[in-house]
Amino acid sequence: MRVRIPICFCCLLLIVRCDAAERVLDGQLHHLRINGAREWTEFPERAEASELVVRFDGNKNATEFALRLRQQDVKQTWRITLNGKEIGRLPRDENDMVVYWSIPAGALVDGKNTLNVRQSGRSVDDVRLGEVRLYDAPVDEVLSRHTVDVTVHERHVDAVSGGPLPSRITVVDANGSLHQVGAKSNDSLAVRPGVIYCNGRTTFGLPTGKFTVYCGRGFEYGIESFDVSLPSKGKKTSVIELTIAREVPTPGFVSCDTHVHTFTHSRHGDATIEERMLTLAGENIELPIATDHNVHIDYEQIARKMKLRKYFTPVIGNEVTTKIGHFNVFPIQAGAAIPDYKLTDWKDIFLSIHGTPNVKAVILNHGRDIHGVYRPFGPKHHISVTGENLDGWKLKANAMELINSGATQTDVMQLYRDWFGLLNRGMSVTPVGSSDSHDVARHFVGQGRTYIRCDDLDPGNIDVAEAVDSFVNGRVMVSYGLLTEISVDEKYGPGEFASVSSSVNVSVRVLGPSWTTAERVELYANGQLIRQAKIADGKKPGVKWSGEWKLTDLQHDVHLIAIARGPGVKKLYWPTAKAYQPTSPRWKSYVIGSTGAVWLDVDRDKKRTSAFEYAARLVKDSGGDVKQLMQSLSGYDSSVAAQAASLLNAQGTRLNGSEFRKQLQSAAKPVQSGFNVFMNEWRDSQIARSE
Repeated sequence: MRVRIPICFCCLLLIVRCDAAERVLDGQLHHLRINGAREWTEFPERAEASELVVRFDGNKNATEFALRLRQQDVKQTWRITLNGKEIGRLPRDENDMVVYWSIPAGALVDGKNTLNVRQSGRSVDDVRLGEVRLYDAPVDEVLSRHTVDVTVHERHVDAVSGGPLPSRITVVDANGSLHQVGAKSNDSLAVRPGVIYCNGRTTFGLPTGKFTVYCGRGFEYGIESFDVSLPSKGKKTSVIELTIAREVPTPGFVSCDTHVHTFTHSRHGDATIEERMLTLAGENIELPIATDHNVHIDYEQIARKMKLRKYFTPVIGNEVTTKIGHFNVFPIQAGAAIPDYKLTDWKDIFLSIHGTPNVKAVILNHGRDIHGVYRPFGPKHHISVTGENLDGWKLKANAMELINSGATQTDVMQLYRDWFGLLNRGMSVTPVGSSDSHDVARHFVGQGRTYIRCDDLDPGNIDVAEAVDSFVNGRVMVSYGLLTEISVDEKYGPGEFASVSSSVNVSVRVLGPSWTTAERVELYANGQLIRQAKIADGKKPGVKWSGEWKLTDLQHDVHLIAIARGPGVKKLYWPTAKAYQPTSPRWKSYVIGSTGAVWLDVDRDKKRTSAFEYAARLVKDSGGDVKQLMQSLSGYDSSVAAQAASLLNAQGTRLNGSEFRKQLQSAAKPVQSGFNVFMNEWRDSQIARSE
């Protein structure tokens, strides 16, 4: 099925703009899908067509013409052909955008012409395409009819700071679509449709129309905007001076993206290493980790050459990309050998990684995603609630991604539950936010990020050793549009060990810029939700919420974590992406900010006692007496009960046996909950392993 749109040139709308005539070939957007069930429920169950076909009468073009098309939700490859010859491919970008292509001289023919846009491959991809226009002038001429000159400064307490400030410029048209501009990437610009990263000043062209120019600089800054109206007659130069203010205070923390790629070295995505330097400065990433696949890359020389080195301190890293998981490792000594990424066992892989000079941080990346045929935290290999690997492999990573803004999850809390399980198993694992950015603008750098407690006064001279030590010890906060702080008894924060009594005061703050919204904040103990609050004024900049909870009658050691959430950002100056490998066609976007874990030494034995350690002690002391075990567990939370269930299961106890179930039914509610969650996950794992 194809959308066929016959056009007669004598009926076309012609708008004379100096020498260029705009011809509307198709004035609508069309829902297309090549096959299968719909990708997202926001689309109708039945697509309008499988491809776009526009037929029109025309004449052979002696010079270059321009083609304009609007696209939405493009994830797969879609080819554009004119009279059977490919003239381009749609950008693989889910954002709403208007893009232009060159029609070479002679590509049009006298008489009937056919424009076709069709997907390559068979993956399901719901898209909207259309609003096709033809110009009898080259693309550069169409996009440079008018000139816009933008300069960006930082505002401090109503005063403008010194020179221009690296930033991201976003240009949208009257429909709210990203609109391609008349500029190209160079030593001072990184350009994509509707997006320009600059070192504080840029000049670009636009066609006739109404546009809004936005300016921002990553999570900590506000967004400023300017409307421009460009006439159909004559030429206009718009000079725009914008000042942006820091809205989110982060003293004593450096902004870090632990997962950064370039096309130059990873060979996929689209960001060259030069463009990456501009995007890092433009998104205010102070500690970028270079993690191209299976190579060690140093940004130092290129950052200095581009005069951007003062804005960040680069670190050599590597995404060790294996068939059984991806691991970001850093810092790496210059000239060190590459870890052996062809190994097929975690024991050998981690030996190779930890044998790399200087490496201290090892991050498990996107643990719920399939790469090749392997999903590290899928039920075939892993039980989430107890943090145990079913293949007998030991995870020798000391950090894991909870938020990957380039590979978001349908269930935002799933990786958090996986993390809770690892902590309850007794592992020390730092939570990580990252971007996994390979692109300039599609999944941009620094959207997901980690704030590391460290001296941040001079971004160009960060003490890497201090930052890495804080990171490994969990003195961090994870940010994806929000930031959450936690303090216990006004002195203990993330990554710290608090010797406390059975009663503590927990202070929490939720922060964010004016363009994100916080709706609720939650407090978890050993992964169990124990406190929560709605946020009434979650749109204000800076501190969106602050509060205090008093915890009493604590019975055993726990780790505390605070998490704030809100709706995703739809505006295209910072759009939150849909799920990378969705588990449902229903999508609800989100922003989130979470703390690292604060460990409470309630039993005062001067060590972190995990849920697993408590459970192992209780199971041993019970001597196989289930009734005694159930009574002993009544003083502990459900995370300890889940670990006890795992230990009994490993010993061969029939947890689904009638006698055991009878004993469980008389146990305390948290005990029942812990056992039931484990048994459900164990059953799912057995099904997955048998398939």
